[in-house]
Amino acid sequence: MIFPPQTQASIDFAAELFRQAKHVVLLTGAGLSTPSGIPDFRSTGTGLWSRDEPMEVASLSTFRTAPERFFDWFRPLASQIYHAKPNAAHLSLTSLEKAGHIRSIVTQNIDMLHQKAGSQTVIEMHGTMRTLTCTQCYHREDAALHLDGFVNDGTIPRCSRCKNILKPDVILFGEQLPQAAWFKAQREARHCDLMLVVGSSLEVLPVAGLPMQALDRGAHLIIVNNAPTYINVRADAVFFEDVAVIIPAIAEKVLNG
Repeated sequence: MIFPPQTQASIDFAAELFRQAKHVVLLTGAGLSTPSGIPDFRSTGTGLWSRDEPMEVASLSTFRTAPERFFDWFRPLASQIYHAKPNAAHLSLTSLEKAGHIRSIVTQNIDMLHQKAGSQTVIEMHGTMRTLTCTQCYHREDAALHLDGFVNDGTIPRCSRCKNILKPDVILFGEQLPQAAWFKAQREARHCDLMLVVGSSLEVLPVAGLPMQALDRGAHLIIVNNAPTYINVRADAVFFEDVAVIIPAIAEKVLNG
């Protein structure tokens, strides 16, 4: 693909930062998965929160008091995630990881597309849809056992032991981040010499503070996102183009010159 000269120069520069770096950490958000058909949360007009109030549909209190309301809201998103496939950006990032250019991936996504693309070191900050946990006996089950019935028929998943409702192991509003994942993410941010932010608006704390932790310790920063973030002014390179176009272009330059 032929890019405008300024964009190509930024791609070349970003690739050079990759080649020089010894510890690259990725921070990915919902914008990475929009080319795979999964809506993000904050884009004007298309984001999930432009249509729904998050505290009313995706909070822990809603799940506890009106789980049917949560599952009604969650079902279309679960269906999109269930059928989604990794896009060119996911696959390119996996290629960089396999070639030793990426040490770890810190993701705000619950769609498991990094893993489907073949990435190995993925730190999931907002949980996962791989498993569900019983709200009463805390028995954990594989989500694959329930996804077909939920996505196709709207059947609310129930525990095979006590028959109470199972909660997807995703972090809802009002829940704390998984402590082990948060500690790992902070450690990676503080030890990296290059952080690549892809598809994140960097509006949700505390994860939004990770790039600042990296910068404060001398790391370089590249941002690929469709809208400005609070930290663009500190970045070495910023791209507003499609992640499924820019990330493969950077990866191609890193891997093949």
